[in-house]
Amino acid sequence: MTSSAPRVVITGMGCVTPLGHSVENVWAALLAGKNGVGRISRFDAATFKTNFAAEVKDFRLADFLPDASAHADAGLNAQFALGAAAQAFRQSGLDRAKVNNRRFGLYLGSGEGTLDFPNYVATHLAAWNEADRKVDARAWAEKAYATMVPARETEQEANMTLSHVAWEFGCCGPASNCLTACAASTQAIGEAFEILRRGDADVMFAGGAHTMVHPLGVTGFIRLTALSARSDDPTTAARPFDQTRDGFVMGEGAGMLVLETLEHARARGANILAELTGYGSSADAFRITDMHPEGKGPLAAMTEAVRQAGIDPRATDASGRPLVHYISAHGTGTKENDRIETSAVKQLFGPLAHQIPMSSIKSMMGHLIAAAGVSSLISCIQAIRTGFIPPTINYRTPDATLDLDYVPNTARDLRPKGGVHTCLCNSYGFGGQNDCVIVRAFTG
Repeated sequence: MTSSAPRVVITGMGCVTPLGHSVENVWAALLAGKNGVGRISRFDAATFKTNFAAEVKDFRLADFLPDASAHADAGLNAQFALGAAAQAFRQSGLDRAKVNNRRFGLYLGSGEGTLDFPNYVATHLAAWNEADRKVDARAWAEKAYATMVPARETEQEANMTLSHVAWEFGCCGPASNCLTACAASTQAIGEAFEILRRGDADVMFAGGAHTMVHPLGVTGFIRLTALSARSDDPTTAARPFDQTRDGFVMGEGAGMLVLETLEHARARGANILAELTGYGSSADAFRITDMHPEGKGPLAAMTEAVRQAGIDPRATDASGRPLVHYISAHGTGTKENDRIETSAVKQLFGPLAHQIPMSSIKSMMGHLIAAAGVSSLISCIQAIRTGFIPPTINYRTPDATLDLDYVPNTARDLRPKGGVHTCLCNSYGFGGQNDCVIVRAFTG
């Protein structure tokens, strides 16, 4: 991309997470070190090795949309995304009547829908007449199939979330959905960034949504030995970078950004929250579930992101401060992820890596899977706007091999050091996908 490519700014944000249903509430919870993890309530997980998760509580789509009934068939993924998109659209100040819909696109990182067939059956059995089932089991089975399959077929399609958002907000421009596991929403933001810089759109929704808090999702990650097994103490189970970490905690939710070209935002007098300046993407091409042990993929993604942003990772400003002020880590709390991410950051920044605070919000809200990256990027934008950075909670026992500044347990005020100007956000996905974006304060 040439230097004449349009600049891309962020004018709206929205989120639905286990810590709250607005950016303001979630940010307050993050700075307070609050924990959104508890026993799974959506299904009976008592016999599961891991019976806890970070669930979204008390969410009602009707609180966000004037006519939520229009999305009555939407799965939780789509509902979360619609709630986050409504917040971002409102904050952006966009006027539906004035937006050129053909220049308004969206790029989402959204996972497959909720695969909860057994739960659906259990929920609806009571509505079907017990006597009818006893009299004619075949007729009951046909009725069950006719009721369940059409409703669940669309919900399970990964692109349905994108379709619901496009329909609700009239997005008729470039539209795509990526499903690159835990890197999906960061990749979606990066690709939306590139669409705007190519001149293919003026405005883009970008972000992601996901829930895997259902029997199949939880069972799958248990079998992969990726989840923490601390069912005796769920609230301290998410321990990124701690020596006693034993896996991640499942979360769910959505995050959405409104991205615009600077020219478009200025023309309508928008309030600009921050500017995207760099995006890097890579594949490990190593193993399906394991990162390359030397961190080659994460390093490649970060290297490209800082290159695009015009940042020398080994340089400092006049005061001797690194040019990146905060890293929002992928930081899952698995043994290998935390070790490899730490190694890759040290390879990129050299000795300066020890001066850059790096924390994982997954310690508080769990791992939102496809929505994890956008949630982290929103925390970066809030750090830029406020001068504070969120902590990594449950950090009690340092790992001698992990020696960076993980912002243990307490949020940090960076205003005395000049605030937060530039942040780097990492996301890594199963299959070896690595994505990184750079966001900075908008300076005109």
